[in-house]
Amino acid sequence: MMSTTCMNMSRVQIPGAHNAPSGKTRAVLSGRRMHTPSGRCTRAAKFSTTSSAATTEIDASIASAREVLISAAETKASDGDAVVDALLTLEKSMRAKAKQDEAVSEETLAQLNGAWRLVFTTGTIDTQKKFGRRINYFPIKAAQCFNTSNMRLTNGIFIGDFAVLKFSGPFQWNMASRKLEFDFTSIAVLGLKFDIGAGKAAEIGASTGLGSNNNKKLVDGGKKPFFNWVSADADIATARGVPSMLG
Repeated sequence: MMSTTCMNMSRVQIPGAHNAPSGKTRAVLSGRRMHTPSGRCTRAAKFSTTSSAATTEIDASIASAREVLISAAETKASDGDAVVDALLTLEKSMRAKAKQDEAVSEETLAQLNGAWRLVFTTGTIDTQKKFGRRINYFPIKAAQCFNTSNMRLTNGIFIGDFAVLKFSGPFQWNMASRKLEFDFTSIAVLGLKFDIGAGKAAEIGASTGLGSNNNKKLVDGGKKPFFNWVSADADIATARGVPSMLG
């Protein structure tokens, strides 16, 4: 396993934030969104019988992993090893699915549109060894809002519906790898907004403990913080990346 952080997020409605377009309403779980974008149809199958059988096996693996992760998001009491195993299974299966169908990346980006609440992270291998646990349920309300129409991202820490702290800026999506790179260009503290320079958010995060030194190292090396997105659907979103403010 790579020494990076995996995270699980659930769909939420954030007052005053960009939320997913209105659509079919689903009963609320901790691991799913309340409003979903309009449904997309996958392209007609173009694989052989053997490939179709492989696709069925991949889809079954994805469905099984999702059940574990949704339960973990709902109860916050699932066995840590089982959750990590489900994350790794989902990651492997989604990678295989993306190789079979290039539309997976486009559909993942479309599903990301809207507001998501962070549920848990796995932490890095080092932090797992240090603290003796593999799953860290996020104790406060932290949300990421993706607007795929203008490709902007907002990370926020909330008390109830009030945003105590928000970082906002542009993001880029790599269709081939589902890698999302971002940089924050503004910060809002208790509703007061300030513009900040490129890469400044990583410095603020590292110095205050809100972010990771790894993000600052990336910026110092001319790179941007990132997440390698594993999945996003009507219920949950999962990603792998260097530790960040919300990851």
